[in-house]
Amino acid sequence: MQSVVVAPAKSFSFKTDKIAPDKSISHRSVMFAMLADGVSEVRNFLRAEDTLNSLEIVKNLGANIEDDGEVIKISSDGIKEPFEILDCGNSGTGMRLFCGLLSSAEGHFVLTGDKYLRRRPMKRVTAPLISIGAKIDGREHGDLAPLSIRGASLKAFDYESKIASAQVKSCMILAALRADGECKYSEPELSRDHTERMLQGMGAELSVDGLTTTIKPMKKLLSPLKIRVPADPSSAFFFAVAAAITPGSEVVIEGVTLNPTRIEAFKALERMGADIIYELTDDKYEPIGNITVKYAPLHGIVVEENISWLIDELPALSIAMACAKGESIVKNAEELRVKESDRISTVVEGLRACGIEVEEYKDGYKIIGGELKAAKVDSDGDHRIAMSFIIAGLRCGMEVTDLECINTSFPNFFELLEKITSVEFQL
Repeated sequence: MQSVVVAPAKSFSFKTDKIAPDKSISHRSVMFAMLADGVSEVRNFLRAEDTLNSLEIVKNLGANIEDDGEVIKISSDGIKEPFEILDCGNSGTGMRLFCGLLSSAEGHFVLTGDKYLRRRPMKRVTAPLISIGAKIDGREHGDLAPLSIRGASLKAFDYESKIASAQVKSCMILAALRADGECKYSEPELSRDHTERMLQGMGAELSVDGLTTTIKPMKKLLSPLKIRVPADPSSAFFFAVAAAITPGSEVVIEGVTLNPTRIEAFKALERMGADIIYELTDDKYEPIGNITVKYAPLHGIVVEENISWLIDELPALSIAMACAKGESIVKNAEELRVKESDRISTVVEGLRACGIEVEEYKDGYKIIGGELKAAKVDSDGDHRIAMSFIIAGLRCGMEVTDLECINTSFPNFFELLEKITSVEFQL
């Protein structure tokens, strides 16, 4: 099991346009191309394990793919029954969205993933899909992969979700596009909205009114995507925290999506006292621009609203909380327990190893800010836990184990990190 030892950092200042492209938009861009009439063009696609798995799945579903290393061109004359089992790797987004895409397609499809993905719950998408006519089975009565899908005719629905999840919403929107009538999907709070924005840009008849999305089935194929994937704010946030906790430091992150449902973690960091500036440079499928983060003394806050907007960034935000003055509390975040790891437990365990006082709750935790101490932390195969505690090492030094997971979302993470501090890998 590979590990890395990170040295404490001195003050730094750098500008980068090399943050990993957005993972969520990369997944969706290749999937949605299967619904288009013509050739979709995707620039700045995230070439990481999870998203490359989605690209390979689309190829196995019959898409024609041309990739010159700069632009990926995708065309399709419909979803075909694959010869291969479809491997989503570590991606819950991939598996849950493919469930919606394939549930009405003619043929038999089997979705699987790595050992971590095969233990993540899928009934949150399989149950509502089955209720509208989908034929899906899997381990634990359809809750765990591998999942077997046999395409079927889907009924129109009016579904009220009990959780705010962009994955569940996107799955049901994809199913609705080929249902037998108008569909409505409601959620308790607005989750990330890339699917709605991208499909509307492709010509889908889809409207959003508050917390309810109304989808009309496709009468014809959609217009091809012509998209440049922006930088991923979830990946950028690691370096935002790095600047925010390192005295005298500043980072400028260029070409990142400024979608309000994606920068809530930056807003939380701003509330803690960090000096943050946003600059809009483009707005087509997504608002895109630059984010500048400068160090400032941090103080504790309570995070309990818009949780679905910053759920992926909470592990990194917890590092900022550990470095802040006073008490910070995270509530309403039980969804963290069903990510790549139980992120509530892994965050709590890791911070305690670093000498920070933490109280664990069912739906979050309380962190008493203090002085981080060098420790050895196991990522539990979770890329966000791994990168969060590596960033913590900028304050105190840190050894983090189980690093292969970082390649699922941010292949050049260490290349950027080495602009800040020294990094030593160990076997």
